[in-house]
Amino acid sequence: MALQLRPNCEYCDKDLPPNATEAMICSYECTFCADCVEHRLFNVCPNCGGGFAPRPIRPSQEWRLGVCAVKQTPSEKRVHLKYSLEDIVAHSARLRNIPPEKR
Repeated sequence: MALQLRPNCEYCDKDLPPNATEAMICSYECTFCADCVEHRLFNVCPNCGGGFAPRPIRPSQEWRLGVCAVKQTPSEKRVHLKYSLEDIVAHSARLRNIPPEKR
């Protein structure tokens, strides 16, 4: 199963096309821009509490039969946070000093 490649940052709603090098994801594919991950979330996913990694870039060209962004299209569904900004600040503050592998 391919990653959804969600089209936006869940925090600031910045567009994150499939080839965006600043797209970051957690293990549940929650998607945020690198700026929000670093300056607002402090590497704490507001949904699950995990850390982030750069989102892989799906090849735009079909190097192998059926495997490319054209054949396995990215998601068009925009996702937004379900928590208040105050809750996110408290959640990040509680977890930010614990390394992701120990959360």
